[in-house]
Amino acid sequence: MNSILKVDNLSKHYISKKSIFSKKQVVDAAKNITFEVGENQTLGLIGESGSGKSTIANLVLRLIEPSNGRIEIFGKDITNLKEDEMRKHRKDIQIIFQYTNSVLDPQMTVDELLKEPLKIHNIVKESELDEEVERLLQMVNLSSSERWKFPGQLSGGQNQRIIIGRAIATRAKLIVCDEPVSALDASVQGQVLNLLIKLKEELNLSYLFISHDLKVIRHMCDRIAVMKNGEIVEMGDADAILNNPQHEYTKKLIESILDINTN
Repeated sequence: MNSILKVDNLSKHYISKKSIFSKKQVVDAAKNITFEVGENQTLGLIGESGSGKSTIANLVLRLIEPSNGRIEIFGKDITNLKEDEMRKHRKDIQIIFQYTNSVLDPQMTVDELLKEPLKIHNIVKESELDEEVERLLQMVNLSSSERWKFPGQLSGGQNQRIIIGRAIATRAKLIVCDEPVSALDASVQGQVLNLLIKLKEELNLSYLFISHDLKVIRHMCDRIAVMKNGEIVEMGDADAILNNPQHEYTKKLIESILDINTN
């Protein structure tokens, strides 16, 4: 397996102190996390709220600093890179957020939003920007007529397509998907997921996919890592884990999610 992302014994500790009289406590947001994401592969992270999924995403993106461990992208150790050095690698790993209104500037048009990452990372020449925006719109199944609109004039699904367009604009090969469809209507979720699958095949992308929805995980992921209290308690083939979980926590987690979905 050609490794796109490799994480080795990655940990993030926080010091918690409830009052000036209490003792300091070490909180493990992530503890000794080890996994790989291969070329054209999707690894799903599942677990209860607070299990450490988003912490892992933020560590991989180097939005927060690890306490210890190692992060490699395309074989390059990025664990301790300073921000000016890390900036060179940010185009290689992008993120699709859950809520588009926290990402898309409401005062920017779709044209401006798609051009922004192209300019920041010098993806194409100035003279090629308009042509590239049209190409991105076509790739995320949006019409040219949406180009001059603002986020407030678009639907939730259309705005999420803009987020996806910004992610692929940089020619990234690894994309972190943080609950990318949970804020969308059920009728739109399938369209966006199928778009992500299509782009994965066309652009040879790899995904680190965070979701609480087992149907989404089954549809999207090749492998799954199950998280509890900052640790991975089970990892393996997606179908194998969902159909025959081995760890007691995984069994209870799957049962609880299925119960919620059937009620």
